Amino acid sequence: MFIRTTAINKLRKLNKFIKGVQGGTSAGKTFGIIPIEIDYAAKNPFTETSIVAESIPHLKRGAMKDFIKIMKQTNRWQDSRWNASDFKYTFANGSFIEFFSADTDAKLRGARRDRLYINECNNVSFHAYTELAMRTKQSVFLDWNPTAEFWFHTDLQNDTDVDFIILNYKDNEAAPQSAIDFIEKAKLKSETSDFWKNWYQVYGLGLIGRLQGVVFENWSEISEVPKDARLLFGGIDFGFATSKFAALEVYQFNGQYIINELLYETQLTNQDAASRLIENGYKQGTLMYCDSAEPKSIEELRRAGINAVKCDSKTDIKQFAIQKLNAKEFLVTSSSKNLINELRYYVWDEKTGKPKKSDLDHLMDGLLYAVGSDGKYSGNYL
Repeated sequence: MFIRTTAINKLRKLNKFIKGVQGGTSAGKTFGIIPIEIDYAAKNPFTETSIVAESIPHLKRGAMKDFIKIMKQTNRWQDSRWNASDFKYTFANGSFIEFFSADTDAKLRGARRDRLYINECNNVSFHAYTELAMRTKQSVFLDWNPTAEFWFHTDLQNDTDVDFIILNYKDNEAAPQSAIDFIEKAKLKSETSDFWKNWYQVYGLGLIGRLQGVVFENWSEISEVPKDARLLFGGIDFGFATSKFAALEVYQFNGQYIINELLYETQLTNQDAASRLIENGYKQGTLMYCDSAEPKSIEELRRAGINAVKCDSKTDIKQFAIQKLNAKEFLVTSSSKNLINELRYYVWDEKTGKPKKSDLDHLMDGLLYAVGSDGKYSGNYL
């Protein structure tokens, strides 16, 4: 039996173009958004709705399964209207709801649509989101479990065309009792366990927590770099189209590293990047360790006034840098929003034993080039 929950009532009140839905487990996010999209498609002829997730298996286990279940519970499902090859359901009025993954550029750059729902959007890149959202006319729903901050919080949340709501299991009257019991048990465990404290924060309350398996846990924020801090060096990771040109500087104060973000942008030539670095406070002569595979880019930065040098072997220095940073707590300036976001998502790859590659590691690479090249690796000038 389908139940109209408090979560659905709250979701129906969202009316801005982008609707961000953060929430814990059993909060009724997917089971609230999908009925809204079904209802809209059924009542508005010839509308086109896309429901997207990171992969087809993810869709089949989640949003697609819930869609079929809700359609059957509300007596709307007709087998003949479901195209199992294209994952597309066409309503009698000509509207359709389609399902596809965000892991291929061809799909992202496909036809325009009226409405979009990205399920567990924190598993989808910001690039994929922008490609999909720019081709959507009426409404974008986004939902996620808040294991850490990601691009919604840093790039969208404060925009005027964005609604934001937090849901938890108490908003979902249809939540199974077994799920409620598990969450309540986790709440009790959270009083004596850091693991369960983080778990309950994220999956019980729907509030931002920290990913398990992060590379760096021993850092905290500082409002600004103290006046007496000594500037040591900086780090740069090159990027252009979708990858960011990322730069930061590293200070030392009372025996601690303090990291401050300088630049995090796309579509910058090296000349542009040099100008932006100087605009953002790059201090003349500061040594900036860069990706050793980019000698041409390093030379262009040098000619533009940046004291850029190559780091040593990237493979060798990264582990050294991680050990060095993990040996003692380090600080990050509160204004370094992109760096803070990357730190929260920088996790170990269990298969390789190395940090996992992602779209959120550009400043991290710059940091490792810098810290890993200091002391142990020196004199790496072109």
